[in-house]
Amino acid sequence: MTTNHPITPPQELVEQWSDDQASLVTAAKWGADQELAVCIAEVHRTHGRAMADWLSLTRRPKPPSAVAQAETLIERFEDGWAPSPAQWGTIREGLAEGRRALETLSND
Repeated sequence: MTTNHPITPPQELVEQWSDDQASLVTAAKWGADQELAVCIAEVHRTHGRAMADWLSLTRRPKPPSAVAQAETLIERFEDGWAPSPAQWGTIREGLAEGRRALETLSND
């Protein structure tokens, strides 16, 4: 492996990744994340923060919150669909997250 490429991983990561097959996916993600970070920095420099934020959110969207996932499953349940045990867990977690959010609101 050449060491002069800008996204060459540190040796300790290479050693860690060589341990198992799933590490190939980890290595690919690491390289893509390094390249994206450089692209975002360049877009920020040339086109501003808003465009850099758009690029970041477009290329690495955040997964839906537990509340959003629960809402989707509840809507499907209301239409007659039966959730699996794992999906019930998602619904419970979403409800718990929603409760925690409500508890942080002021009573004023």
